[in-house]
Amino acid sequence: MPYRLLVPGRGPRLTPRIVTTSSLTSHVHTLAGRSGSSGPVFVLLHGIGMSHRYYRRLQVLLARHGSTHAIDLPGFGGTPTPDRQLSVADYAAHTAATLEKMGASRVVLIGHSMGTQFATELAVQRPDLVSHLVLLGPVVDPTRRTVFQQSLSLGLDSLLESPAGNATVFTDYARSGLRWYLTELPVMMTYDLQSRLALANQPALVIRGSRDPVAPLLWCQKLAATAPDGRFLEIPGKPHIVQHGGAAATAAGILALTRQQ
Repeated sequence: MPYRLLVPGRGPRLTPRIVTTSSLTSHVHTLAGRSGSSGPVFVLLHGIGMSHRYYRRLQVLLARHGSTHAIDLPGFGGTPTPDRQLSVADYAAHTAATLEKMGASRVVLIGHSMGTQFATELAVQRPDLVSHLVLLGPVVDPTRRTVFQQSLSLGLDSLLESPAGNATVFTDYARSGLRWYLTELPVMMTYDLQSRLALANQPALVIRGSRDPVAPLLWCQKLAATAPDGRFLEIPGKPHIVQHGGAAATAAGILALTRQQ
């Protein structure tokens, strides 16, 4: 059952909805577009350990142009923890079933960090559901495919993020729990984003912050060149959670993509 949630001092209302498909449960947080709007439908997928909360600023901006759905995927954001490890393909299939249950199709699909893997896999598996693909701070750079290297990059990024950004990250990690994070970490580390993105025919946009130590410049440029219809945007001065610190520029890039046919 949908219900209304008002975050004090944080602006527009979110409408959360619990969606279960094949024993997996997601929490979908919707911010509707303006009444009578026929704009795009935006779907936002978080990265490992995270939730819809770090999309809040971007979601508010995109909702001025169309309805938005930020999804807390199984095991994250307070959703029930699955009883088995889930692959990227599992997450993509579950997200597709969730969108179908909600009656959403031809969505602008936005993923951050490991969420770029979920988004890309869904775009490849179900091109009928995805009109445009946006990858924010994509992972994992194949030249740095070790847990040690990724941990160093994340540690450095924590020194660059705002206090509010770090607070969101650390509290979401605590909610997800170390066990599930470590269960899904090998999945993230081994997924070949570049080869899968080469199969996605939707217009695609790769976005990174210029200070992002997790998603290096050359890697992001290479991904954009790999996509059959790809483009690249770098947002000056922003670290890995570019949609939080650089929400306005991120939204502008996404909206520009949707206007290019």
